[in-house]
Amino acid sequence: MTENERAARKKKIGHILMWIVLLLLFICFIFPFLLVIINVFKTKADITSNPLALIGAHGFTLQNFPEAMKKMNFWVAFGNSLLITSCSTVLTIVVASMTAFVIVRNSSWKVCALMFSLMIASMVIPFQVLMVPIVSVYGGVLNHRLTLILMHVGFSVSMAMFMFHGAIKTNIPLELEEAATIDGCNRWQTYWKIVFPLLKPTVATVAIINAMAYWNDYLLPSLVLKKKALYTLPIATQAFYGTYSTDIGLVMAALLLAMLPILILYVFLQRYIVEGVTSGAVKG
Repeated sequence: MTENERAARKKKIGHILMWIVLLLLFICFIFPFLLVIINVFKTKADITSNPLALIGAHGFTLQNFPEAMKKMNFWVAFGNSLLITSCSTVLTIVVASMTAFVIVRNSSWKVCALMFSLMIASMVIPFQVLMVPIVSVYGGVLNHRLTLILMHVGFSVSMAMFMFHGAIKTNIPLELEEAATIDGCNRWQTYWKIVFPLLKPTVATVAIINAMAYWNDYLLPSLVLKKKALYTLPIATQAFYGTYSTDIGLVMAALLLAMLPILILYVFLQRYIVEGVTSGAVKG
């Protein structure tokens, strides 16, 4: 066997091993989701007796869905989640992109450099450090959707600004803005008509990342929203966990109902994610 054949064989074996490892990782990640899909159409007794069976002894059932929706007050919780997620995502995109634009185009200003440094530094602060101050200091303004929306924006705007900063600095030449100024556009018009449309991949990336985080967040909404009428979907699933018993079938149905909207959003926007993440990379 020649040296080239030996090297080609080693490369082929390496690729096979890599695919095996990736397949095992994929199975580990997808298995919980498949378990939900399998068990959501079974009765509680069938889930308890054989959770890995494709069809339970009592057959295929859809009863878990209407019961789960009724018990968790699904449409109210869905409306709260949709309102909070939509408003928080839009505000994050607008505030972060405009902040990044100002910082990039005025990088010589010391105040802009200081603001950028502080926002980047704030990204390393764990949320758990702020839990007690949030509840104690802002206790008077809790139990409002607007409070939760503003908190979501405050906690996520630094990361979003960092992504927009890289995209604007790398991909949007200053000459475009100068041409718009010559054509009579002011600063505001230049941003919305020239800069922002070119940020579509980054906007999609920030939207999907933050929307998923807001939609699935349990900890912060549980601290802010105490009234049942304000519950989001993750908090509403508490209704299925009793002190002495838990109806697993209803839990599975509630989890599937809660994850479907964000999965649909991901399917529509996932093609922009890699492009948006890499749009701020340094080009050679």
